[in-house]
Amino acid sequence: MANPVIFAPDKGAYIRTNAWLAAFAMAGAMLVLWLIGNPYIWTGAPAGLVAIGVRAWYLASEELVANWEMSDTTLIGPGPRKVPLNQIEIVKTMGSFVQIVTKGGDKHLIKYQADPAATKAAIRRAIG
Repeated sequence: MANPVIFAPDKGAYIRTNAWLAAFAMAGAMLVLWLIGNPYIWTGAPAGLVAIGVRAWYLASEELVANWEMSDTTLIGPGPRKVPLNQIEIVKTMGSFVQIVTKGGDKHLIKYQADPAATKAAIRRAIG
C-alpha cells in the first residue's frame, strides 16, 4: 500500500444517522411524557427533533472532518489515536460506524462511513 487510504466521514451518512437518532429521541420523549401522565405527549416529538437537530448542527463542524488514515502498518485517527494494524483484533460495523477493537481492549470508532462494509473490508485486507 504505497499511498495511505483515507476513511473520511460522509455527510449523507451523518444526516441519516442523526435522522434515526431524532426519530428515537422523539418517540422516547413522547413515551416519557405519557408515562408521567402529561396530557400533551405530542410535545415530545418536536422537543426530540429540536434537541437532536441542534446537537447535529453543533457537532457537524468537528465530526465531518474527523478523517482516519491507514498506512501499511498503522491506522491513524483524529487526535492522538494511533492503532498499529497488528494490534487490531476485531473489526465490526454498527450502523454507519466501523468499530476497531485492539488486542489490549481499546475501542475506536470510524464514524459516518458511506459504505461501512467496504471500510471494514479494507481494514481486514490490510491486517491480513
